[in-house]
Amino acid sequence: GGPAKTGKMPEGEKTSQCKQEEQQKEEEQEGLIEFYSSYQELFQFFCSNTTIHGAIRLVCSKKNKMKTAFWSVLFFLTFGLMYWQFGILYREYFSYPVNLNLNLNSDRLTFPAVTLCTLNPYRYSAIRKKLDELDQITHQTLLDLYDYNMSLARSDWSTLSGRKRSSRSLLHHVQRHPLRRQKRDNLVNLPENSPSVDKNDWKIGFVLCSENNKDCFHQAYSSGVDAVREWYSFHYINILAQMPDAKALDESDFENFIYACRFNEATCDKANYTHFHHPLYGNCYTFNDNSSSLWTSSLPGINNGLSLVVRTEQNDFIPLLSTVTGARVMVHDQNEPAFMDDGGFNVRPGIETSISMRKEMTVRLGGSYSDCTEDGSDVPVPNLYSSRYTEQVCIRSCFQLNMVERCGCGYYFYPLPAGAEYCDYTKHIAWGYCYYKLLAEFKADVLGCFHKCRKPCKMTQYQLSAGYSRWPSAISEDWVFYMLSQQNKYNITSKRNGVAKVNIFFEEWNYKTNGESPAFTVVTLLSQLGNQWSLWFGSSVLSVMELAELILDFTAITLILAMRWFRSRQQLSPLGPPTSSHSNAAFQDEVPGLSAPHRFTVEAVVTTLPSYNSLEPRGPSRDGEVGHE
Repeated sequence: GGPAKTGKMPEGEKTSQCKQEEQQKEEEQEGLIEFYSSYQELFQFFCSNTTIHGAIRLVCSKKNKMKTAFWSVLFFLTFGLMYWQFGILYREYFSYPVNLNLNLNSDRLTFPAVTLCTLNPYRYSAIRKKLDELDQITHQTLLDLYDYNMSLARSDWSTLSGRKRSSRSLLHHVQRHPLRRQKRDNLVNLPENSPSVDKNDWKIGFVLCSENNKDCFHQAYSSGVDAVREWYSFHYINILAQMPDAKALDESDFENFIYACRFNEATCDKANYTHFHHPLYGNCYTFNDNSSSLWTSSLPGINNGLSLVVRTEQNDFIPLLSTVTGARVMVHDQNEPAFMDDGGFNVRPGIETSISMRKEMTVRLGGSYSDCTEDGSDVPVPNLYSSRYTEQVCIRSCFQLNMVERCGCGYYFYPLPAGAEYCDYTKHIAWGYCYYKLLAEFKADVLGCFHKCRKPCKMTQYQLSAGYSRWPSAISEDWVFYMLSQQNKYNITSKRNGVAKVNIFFEEWNYKTNGESPAFTVVTLLSQLGNQWSLWFGSSVLSVMELAELILDFTAITLILAMRWFRSRQQLSPLGPPTSSHSNAAFQDEVPGLSAPHRFTVEAVVTTLPSYNSLEPRGPSRDGEVGHE
């Protein structure tokens, strides 16, 4: 019935219990930076608390080894498949794909440059005598090979013997590169005393030998027409190259070639065109190439373009060099050379040719997306043309530079680099052999010009379509030709083949722009990676951070264990004393031998003991110490 008596707790036990409670409170409090004591504890905490789907199954099913193995295989297999998809996405990203964007623009259009050539080289007065001599040599050659008597003003071969020394020099070089008939199979020269055979069993061509005649190049053709033209043009180019001043060939006869010129219903004048000479296409005129005053089309249609009436009658031309009649037209952009062989087309005489244009621009992505160049400054080929960079300009410059380097002279069709001169067999005897050898390597891309020259990032092209009609008509040709002859004071002898009309105009105002844009940007890559992560694990960005945290903790534990192993190795080393005297095991070994007072007990020094009850095995000695105190 009375109050319960409470036993008085010994002072030593009370102090030890307080210390244990403080230790437990300290263990419950989290530090600023803490690491797990083992890998098992780390992975168990991660799998129990992560937001990645499926990881919790590795902990919940740990008592069932079959389920644990199944979920472990499934978990890591899913990780492998996801990272396989990641690899595909990264490979696609670093392939730098592009999207093609098609835009239709409507605006007033700048009219392109138009180049028109006579299609027949002219007998310029500066080289007329040498051309007459070359014609007579060709006449005799055709007579020997084909028994064809070509009508020339001077057809007597004996007149060559009385020529000047210059003619003997021309004859010497022509005889060095004669036109021959050769067997079709092995290109062996036909013996003079051989019996007559079928002409289809032979090829015709000419042989070009090196300077020491040790190696020869056989240039053969299945067509005799092609062989004669190529052979004649080879000697014709040598005659042109002998002219010290190219201005001697600049004989423009604009009024006798172009009878009428109108643009946008207004008459053209000399300020609207420039003139240049082409070795094979004769006099050429480029309209609207002056960047200071370019033509613009206010409206589409045939009445708002360029209209030309040109003379196509051949008079005082070179029939052995050109076998067609008419004119050659090319449409190109301003500040670009007119390569008539590539983009030009012929205009038929007696025909009105109406050419409708559609402008098309191409804009490519440079850098890692393509190998295009902005202005050609990063292309390892100097630009020999006085124009902006184009792929054809680069290719021709590359060939000319190789020609000068290998043959010691430049090809007459292309501009020269500084300090070089054009090839002429009076100075460079074997340049023809060198040229045809180099041309074969060029076409096979042995020179690497097609790899060095890259496409420009910005290009302007014109899609052309043509329509034809007879001009002038049968009922109107009399008065049309009469007016033309009165206006230009030219007597047209061949009415049907004497003139041609050309109309060049825009078909519509709209022009197409083909642009490129990156198909796989960084944002797209992150989005695709997130989609794959959500597909396989149903997680978010924070789940990725959890995985990163796991990797960091794993690395930190590995480093801590490695440092502990290294320090333990140092402590066990016989070369020196232990580096630490405060380790738990060493301290416990030294406790029984201490003569210090009781306040330096294990509880006062080591704070990592698990609980108060764990000290009970040492109770007898401790009770003795307390009683002694």
